[in-house]
Amino acid sequence: MADISTTLPLSRSSVISAHELIKPHVHRTPVLTNTTLSTLASTPRTADDLKGTRFEGRTPAKPKIRLWFKCENLQRIGAFKVRGAFHALGRLMLEEGWVEGGGKERGVVTHSSGNHAQALALAARESSVKAHIIMPTISMPQKIAATKGYGANVYFSGSTSVEREALANKVISETGARLIPPYDHPDIMLGQGTMGLELQEQVAELQTKDPYSSGTKGLQGIITPCGGGGMLSGVALSAEGTGIKVFGAEPSYQGADDGKRGYESGERVTSVSTLTVADGLRTPVGEWPWKVIYERRLVSGMYSVTEEEITRAMRLVLERMKVVVEPSACVGLAVALFDEDFRAMVEREGGEEGWDLGIVFSGGNVGVDAIGRLFSES
Repeated sequence: MADISTTLPLSRSSVISAHELIKPHVHRTPVLTNTTLSTLASTPRTADDLKGTRFEGRTPAKPKIRLWFKCENLQRIGAFKVRGAFHALGRLMLEEGWVEGGGKERGVVTHSSGNHAQALALAARESSVKAHIIMPTISMPQKIAATKGYGANVYFSGSTSVEREALANKVISETGARLIPPYDHPDIMLGQGTMGLELQEQVAELQTKDPYSSGTKGLQGIITPCGGGGMLSGVALSAEGTGIKVFGAEPSYQGADDGKRGYESGERVTSVSTLTVADGLRTPVGEWPWKVIYERRLVSGMYSVTEEEITRAMRLVLERMKVVVEPSACVGLAVALFDEDFRAMVEREGGEEGWDLGIVFSGGNVGVDAIGRLFSES
């Protein structure tokens, strides 16, 4: 990765600069709406719906929510991660002496369960840079195959972040490669934040000609999945000073909601061990994202959802939108549909007019066989 001293300030203007650097390499993914899902989000749940959940006994919230989906599942490599990878590698190649000193041959290294692995492998290939990728042995076969297909050298490790990082350090010592982490670096965060810029622009454009918007202007909120926090913090930076509130969504299974727990306690959780179905969100929030998410308070709240709620949201997307998404991409929608704390907040702050809420579909890298297994078990 580029030296921290050379990175741009963590600000909205830096996200704009990052967008200029990566635009030739990424898709401006579409923003979709769906009347059925917005209606579901705006329909109060019944007492029976809440029975047996953590919200049992609550008076159901009555929010009015218009959903706008940023489809990063249609991005190159099927996920938002290319944005951070192309930006981080682009910044590294601008570092004085790195290319001239043989940096391309020594290459870059990262550790990832799949999406960042593919993203860095692609970015490296297009820049003629060697890529060394550490992947957990439990990574989806499709993600492993795609990473190898982009020409990367793949090494296998255990499933925890500690195991992955240890192997990455070994590869660095043997090859001299430079680390491009999956989320814990300003260049990654700024690159991921470019999707937030696009989402804001696209919704404003659509609202001028779409009766779906009901005459509203812009977004009132954006909710993104949160694993390591690179995307959430980047999107929060993209919304800095705009009045748009940004929220993080996580799985609750086996402590995967480290971001939420840390946000509420005031202390970052540094270790997570979970096998949540949302495999892209199994990592703890990084130090740099935490500075933006919590210390600067650019994220307005963190929410978590159950495995059942994630799969229910995923089923709705597959069946009602006809869009292929992976489980990790569905946590934000699950919050909007099922988390009564979030829904009550929108009801309270949105009033009669309600909210236009941006939801990031972070990726779509899931095989048909995995989808079949997922829903045969649910």
